[in-house]
Amino acid sequence: MLMKMLAVLPVVLSLSLPLAVAVPASAAELEKNIMTGGPTGTYIKIGGDIAGLGKACGQTLNVVESAGSLENFSGVRNRRNTQFGIVQNDVLEYLKTFEAGDADIQQAVRGVRIMFPLYNEEVHVLARTEIKTMADLSGRKVAVGVKDSGTYLTSSLMLDILQIKGVQKVEVNPDKALPQLQSGEIDAFFYVAGAPASLFQGDAIDGAKFHLVPITEAPLLATYIPAKIEPGTYAFQQQPVDTVAVKAVLMTFDYDKNRNAYHRESCKAVADFSSYIISNLDKLQTSGHPKWKTVDLTALPPGWKVGVCVKEGLAADYKPTCVASAATPASDEGDENDDYLKLLKERLKKQ
Repeated sequence: MLMKMLAVLPVVLSLSLPLAVAVPASAAELEKNIMTGGPTGTYIKIGGDIAGLGKACGQTLNVVESAGSLENFSGVRNRRNTQFGIVQNDVLEYLKTFEAGDADIQQAVRGVRIMFPLYNEEVHVLARTEIKTMADLSGRKVAVGVKDSGTYLTSSLMLDILQIKGVQKVEVNPDKALPQLQSGEIDAFFYVAGAPASLFQGDAIDGAKFHLVPITEAPLLATYIPAKIEPGTYAFQQQPVDTVAVKAVLMTFDYDKNRNAYHRESCKAVADFSSYIISNLDKLQTSGHPKWKTVDLTALPPGWKVGVCVKEGLAADYKPTCVASAATPASDEGDENDDYLKLLKERLKKQ
């Protein structure tokens, strides 16, 4: 099913994609796109901040709406002139788990690269109070998000890792799932979002009837980050809740500069935007989306490799394309990423 989805997505994208914040400045400029999320979500705002850095240097980066992580992954892999996408770090594990025998999927996974790790998003499972553990979801009606979304990806993978059987999956967004939970149509729902999630704020949720299910199962810790939702984060939840988090990452592709002009120009674009971000991280944390304040560029998630073009942009002597007058100056997996961390530290020291 997933392979069919990935094959169809490029056609759908070419017909429906962009809501973009800008268009290429000239015919000579390589078209560049970043796939993000819905119009009110965090991904699209983060994408807009990155595009703003490019604009200050005369570079146009189109910010594209999408359904979420799976669509973004497919877009970077298959949609021409789409060099960047924001995805959850568990997208790789999802693809490996559900398409383990598909050679095309495995090749796609090998081709993607991380540009930078971004921020954590906590996994919320809001349920009726009689559901005490994740295992209690067995035989229950549970909303898992809509297909292509990050919530759908994570909920599917977590239920598979924990081998929870008999779950009646309901494919609706969290904002629709909440009233269904309150009316008794479903028993629980997943929502992947940085805490505090606006959906859970206010007094609409009765703490005597509903609570956040702790997520502490050891098998999940190989893929996810331990996290805690502090007491009082939500009015209905006065006790701390242990959970796990996914990391949003900025992904790109492993462009080969020797292959053709498109790969060469796209690699240059990746290097440029890597340099823009590292040179302006303080600015992003001060005036960009609040989530920039929690970004730790050293927190590389397991399974991801840093792109060669990214490392080019991190070099201290790299000179990014910048035509604006007010330009800003600019083996094994662990071993492959060591030079990324070294370059990153050198650049941060110079800020």
